[in-house]
Amino acid sequence: MKSTKEVLKSFELTVERYLAELTKLNMDKIHRKLNEEDWSIGQMYVHLIQSAFMHLHNVEQCLAGSESTLNPAKEKTEQGKIVFKLEQFPAVRIKVPASPNYTPQPPESMEHLVEGLHSVVERMRNTESVLLQVPVSNKILHPAFGALNAKEWFMLIEMHYRHHFLQLDRLKTSLAFEE
Repeated sequence: MKSTKEVLKSFELTVERYLAELTKLNMDKIHRKLNEEDWSIGQMYVHLIQSAFMHLHNVEQCLAGSESTLNPAKEKTEQGKIVFKLEQFPAVRIKVPASPNYTPQPPESMEHLVEGLHSVVERMRNTESVLLQVPVSNKILHPAFGALNAKEWFMLIEMHYRHHFLQLDRLKTSLAFEE
């Protein structure tokens, strides 16, 4: 398993790629959708930013050791064990039905996305420095992967960002963006 410093470095490189991709797009391309069911590239970016903050909140809950995190007997699901053994999500499209609770709003501006990504990186840097202090028995349940400790939630953010490169590449190809 990668160290938290290696995870952070990989995450920073991943975010650099997302930032570089943004420089090739304008707001029209960021908002363009294939259809009503699919997300735009901008919505995907908003999803990444929002999910990272949600996962970082779970890391903080594990740090705090609240009642909701005291799950030492809980384990990962089989899917969770595979994802963490491989240190990546399967290369398949994960489609969640559109809903007001899950579907991200379109971004307000390019700056909003850039600032959001920079904020996530800053929080990841601040969080990495305290991860070793967290008991591995402090876990929070993930709906698909089972009980995850603080380091695993931290790793999940990096894996999630890498996984969405598949969606970014698919959307750029489907929408025929020129580089």
